[in-house]
Formats: sequence, structure tokens, C-alpha cells
Amino acid sequence: MQVTRPVGWVLRAAEPADVEAIAELRAVVMRPDLERLGRYDEHKVRQRLRDSFSGQHTSVIVAEGTFAGSVTVRPDRDGRWLEHFYLTPAVQGQGLGSAVLRTLLTQTDADREVVRLNVLQGSAAQRLYERHGFTVEAQDRIDVFMVRRPGAGSPVV
Repeated sequence: MQVTRPVGWVLRAAEPADVEAIAELRAVVMRPDLERLGRYDEHKVRQRLRDSFSGQHTSVIVAEGTFAGSVTVRPDRDGRWLEHFYLTPAVQGQGLGSAVLRTLLTQTDADREVVRLNVLQGSAAQRLYERHGFTVEAQDRIDVFMVRRPGAGSPVV
């Protein structure tokens, strides 16, 4: 049995220079699900990130001193949207996603904020979000829209 240890990590504010690295990471991690759904377009997958990039609400995840991903928590009229949460394949499966998510949800719970997000149909990420108290609010043939009320469920590893 292989044992993985959680990596040391920090969040730092995103800078304009981070956009291309995040756009490239998005293309890499979303490609299998987008291809499965017949929606992969090499240009659009990157351009959608560039078009929606919100530097003031985006954090870069740095693990063991290197770029490991990104996450955006954007205010909305009735809560916050969790967007662009991507991890490099090298750090996936080591508990980093859960650790980052727990940190973010601790803050949104303290602020009594509802958090919404969407994932692609069939994405493994949906299970991660469900373990942290998100439930399906709506869905269509491409996306699953999820919501988490403040304090919903205890985030688990």
C-alpha cells in the first residue's frame, strides 16, 4: 500500500502574469471530461479562463514551493461562487484539494455565506465537493450546479 503525505502549501494572490499558467492548467485538467462530453476545443478551453479571470478574487496554490493550482472565490448577489479550482496532476490525490477547500469553507462559514459552483457531468470533482457538504441544486446535460449552505456537513478528508 502506497501512503501519500499531504503536501505543504500556501495560497497567494494571483497576478496578471499567472493567467496563462492557469489557462494551460485548465486545459490539461479539464480535457478528459470535456472530450468525454464532446465539448473539448483547444482554443476555447483556454480563452474561457482568460475571459473570466478575476485577479482580485483568484488565489494561486503553491505546494512545496511550486505552482500547483488555482482557485477563485467570487462574490455574488447571494453568496459566493467557487470557480477555477484546478490542481496540477502531480499533486492530485494527496489531500491538497481537500485542504484548500476546508480552508476556503472555514472562511465562508464564518461569513455565513452560501457557496455555489458547477462541475461537468461525470467529473470526479463532484465527489470531492459532496464530501464537503455541497449538494446538487440543478443540472443539465453538461453541468451539475451545486450549493453549500454555511456549516453544511463537516468537511472530511
